[in-house]
Formats: sequence, C-alpha cells, structure tokens
Amino acid sequence: MPILLLAPEVASQIAAGEVVERPASVVKELVENALDAGAKTVTVTIQEAGRRLIEIADDGAGIPAAELPLAVERHATSKLQSASDLFHIHTLGFRGEALASIGSVSRLTITSRVESATAAARIRVEGGLMGKIEQIGAPVGTTVRVEDLFYNVPARLKFLKQDMTERRAIDGLLAHYALAYPSVRFRLMDGATPTLQTSGDGDRRAILATLYGVEVAKQMLEVLSEEDGYRLTGYISPAALTRSNRKEITFFINGRWVSDTPLSQAMMQAYHTLLMVGRYPLTALFLEVDSEDVDVNVHPAKAEVRFKNQDRVFSFVQRSARRALLAYSPIPAMPSTQNLWGGKQTIDYGPQSESLEWALAHDQTPATSDPFSASSESGPAGQTDGYPFAPTDSLSPSEHRQSIIPNLPIMRLVGQIGATYLIAEGPDGLYLIDQHAAHERVLFEKLMLQHNQKNIPAQTLLTPVVVQVPPSSAKVLEEQLPILQHFGFTVESFGPNAFQVRAVPALFAETDPAAALRALVEDFEEDETPLQNEIEARLAARVCKRLAVKAGKALSAEEQRALLTDLENCDSPRTCPHGRPTMIHLSVDMLERQFGRKGAR
Repeated sequence: MPILLLAPEVASQIAAGEVVERPASVVKELVENALDAGAKTVTVTIQEAGRRLIEIADDGAGIPAAELPLAVERHATSKLQSASDLFHIHTLGFRGEALASIGSVSRLTITSRVESATAAARIRVEGGLMGKIEQIGAPVGTTVRVEDLFYNVPARLKFLKQDMTERRAIDGLLAHYALAYPSVRFRLMDGATPTLQTSGDGDRRAILATLYGVEVAKQMLEVLSEEDGYRLTGYISPAALTRSNRKEITFFINGRWVSDTPLSQAMMQAYHTLLMVGRYPLTALFLEVDSEDVDVNVHPAKAEVRFKNQDRVFSFVQRSARRALLAYSPIPAMPSTQNLWGGKQTIDYGPQSESLEWALAHDQTPATSDPFSASSESGPAGQTDGYPFAPTDSLSPSEHRQSIIPNLPIMRLVGQIGATYLIAEGPDGLYLIDQHAAHERVLFEKLMLQHNQKNIPAQTLLTPVVVQVPPSSAKVLEEQLPILQHFGFTVESFGPNAFQVRAVPALFAETDPAAALRALVEDFEEDETPLQNEIEARLAARVCKRLAVKAGKALSAEEQRALLTDLENCDSPRTCPHGRPTMIHLSVDMLERQFGRKGAR
C-alpha cells in the first residue's frame, strides 16, 4: 500500500482520540480552560451522561471575537510561545489541542465576550468544519456547548460505558476540582437537577462536608508542611476512616489533578501498620513545587507528571502525612454510642488500636474492650454464647448445601494467637482459622439464607439516620434502592447527595446504619457493570465484610468456640464470600515431616 497523506479531518479525529476519551475528558479540558481564564463561577450542565450535551459556562476573561476562529484551530494557544516555556508552565492548558479535538468529534458552539466588547461573538464547529462568526448578546465570559459527542465516530461512541459510570466520572472530576479551587464557585447540573454546588468562599473543609458529609469532614486531618521548596497542604483521613479502593487518594500538583503511582505509594507508606489489608485512606492533597522541577508534558491528557527528583518528593509526602497522623492521634476515650452488637462500649485507641488490642490480648484485656464477652448484655435476638449473630435455626448443613466443598470435620478449639487467628485440632492435624474471614462467611450465609427464603426481618429505627455521600456515590445508590429494599433496608432520598435510612435488616439492628450504607455504595463502585444476577450476593458480601469481627480483636473462649461451631455448620466454610481462605490446614503428615519423624528432606 502506498504512503499517503491523511485527510485533515481524519488526522483531527485521530488526534482527538488522545485528548477526548469520554465525556469526562471534555469536561476536564473545558473546566481547566475556564480556570485559566480566571473564572470565579463555573457551571457545568450535562444531559444523557454527556453524550447528548455538555455545557460549561464561566465568568472568566473571555475570548475576543477576532480570535475565536483561531481558538478552534489545532496547536493554537495563548499560554506558551516557545519550547522553553514548556519548563515554566503555570497554567492547566498549554498545548492548544482541546477545542480543536472536541470540535472534530462533536457539534461545538462557543459564545464568548470580553469586558471591553459591547456584544458577544459566537462560532460553530461541526465535525471539524468551522462556521462564520455571529454577534449575540451574552454576559462577560465564555459558554461552550458540546452536543452529540462522537456522533461522527460511532466506534468511539460504542465503547462508552453505561450512563451511570460516565456520570460518576464527571461527578468525581468536578468534586476534585472543587476541592483544588475552593475560591471558585462550582455548580453541576444533570439536566435540571443540581448534583453539586459549592459556595466559593475558600473553605476546603466545607467542601469536604458537601462531598462526603459533615461527620467525615470533621474527622479529616489537616496537612500543612513546607520543606526545601516543596509545600504540601490538604486533608487526610484518620486510620479509622478508610475506603475499599484507592479511588479517593487524590493529588493535585501545582493545581493540576494527576494520577501518580509513586505518590499513592508514599501515602500508603505513611499509613504503614495502621490500616487493615485491603483498606485505603481518603486524601485530598495539594503539592506545590517549582515548575522547573516537574514535567507535565508526558501524557496526552496531562494526567501524569514526572519529577526531577522523584525520591525526594516521595519522602517529603510520606513524612508530611505521617507527621499529621501522629500529631492528631486522639487520646483514648470512651465513646457514648453502643458497640456493634448493642451490649458494651469499646475503647477507641485511635490509629494504633489494632496493635494495642493485640498487646492487651497477651496481658489483660479490659472487659470494656471486648464486645464479644460472654457476660455482656444480650444484643440482637439470636445471639448465643456471647457470639454475635449466632445461628438460631435448627437446619442442618445438608439441608442447604449448595457447595461442592466438603464439610469440615469436628474440631477441638485450642485457642487464639495474635488476637487474629484461632487454632483448632482436627482428626487429621491442625487448623489455623482467620477470625475475620470466618465471621464474614457465617454472616453471609445467614443473610443469604434469609434472602433466599424471602424472610429478611427489618428493624425500624427509632430515629432515622441521614447519610451524606459523594455525588458519584449518590447516583449509584439511587439506582440500587430497589435491591436494598429486598435486603430489609428502607432508604429514601433526602435532598442532594443525602439519604435517610429508616430501617435496616434485623440481623444488623445494632450496627451503625451510616457505615452499612457506605459499605453498600463501595460495593457498587467496585464493579462498573454488575450483572443483575450477581449484584445481590456481592451486596451481602460487602456488608458482611464491613461488620465482621476485625483482626486484632481478642475473643473469649466462649466466642472462639461459637465462631468455630458456626463455621463448621456453613455450606462453604473454607473461604470467605470474596474467595479468601478462612483457614490453613497443617496435616499430621506434614508436621511429622517438618519434625524429621517421617523422611524429612
């Protein structure tokens, strides 16, 4: 095949693929243009998750009418003039590709007015073809309308995700920029419905409250650190406030939202030994460095950066976050609320609670720190031997067996080690049992049994609980309310990004309704396209994971025996609902080999 020069419209669409991946990419580029223009108010309106319409209106400096045709040309920018300027970038945009790329794959309309002009100017671009400039009345600033995104690139349109996922990406983007620019008033409209609105008063903690709820915002720890030309500000969560994934670890570099794996690893190092496996902090951090020490021109979407001294930045972030965690570590206090099972109160030892509880388990554990004590007040109906949610039905495992995994042998409890594992003796050796994974399995099978029998009793709350969630989570939760109803939850919308919990399954009657609801949201967020026939089991598994007894909790002998008995009666006792093993088997034969009694090598 001969070498040919691509037609301009084909070249434009190929280039657009690097900049405009999805509706959220369009929103990002246009919001960054508005911020570069000095806007104090930015309003984003979307329809059909951005496929039908994306409109960004700002009150920035505007574009002169004579420059509008140039603004939609490729490689036209007002933000740099020479190659050397690439090492002194102080704006969010600089390549001059965004408007041209968007115009090549949509129907683009730009209306703009500068302060010195008596009227605004408008220009239309459709599939890369530019129209004539028109005069129109409009306030100072710029309004960009992007209609029918990817209408002329059906292959790209086909690969967009479900509306829920695309909306969530836009919601998350605006939430992050609202945090980074607290002095700018942001407003996001989904059709005629506002989903996000900030005041622009400069108060980041108030924005955190808008995004995550007042209780979460109050717990966040402030970070303020300066060292050798680096400055780090923002908020991180205490060790007790975590998420099930890394999505909420947010970094801005010189005002630019970036995805940087080493920085995320630095945060995890700061929380080393303080978090359970599989839990991640909630952070919103803003790093300022000299523009010469960071290269922002390494990714088509400007989502990644490179530092001149990566190790130094890593160490600075890790030390700053760790210092904040230690500085804000709370003094042990007795909370006024009931524990998970309604009997006793527990002592909160702050970020070091797990290691302190381990130490107490090997010395003398105070009665108030053991929510499983056999002498505790009775919790929900059905508890036996002090163990929470012990089964009360008389059905044998064979009556409900759905798994091909054989039943466990009858085991004799030996004890607990490390306040995390149970040791039991069976006829063929020793079993080490993970108490958290085992309790997950017990809770899961009990909840699913009730669900399959269409008999999940619900407990109405005396005082309904209002839960605030991020805008992206609110969209997810709204679409899953019917499924929650099947599990005994009664949840209603209660204003923007807020929900009222009026009832919970009786199995979890003494738990924190807000924590349970957030656990459900995290589950839905982990799979963007869940299958209907799997989502209910995944929901149950997520709730049980959150409410199961944690590693590091000392159990009395009675609770240990109850847990072991309940696990023996499970249909699939060898794994938790997520597939992690509940136990390790050390056979007598293997032990004999290890001790040199039977042909050890």
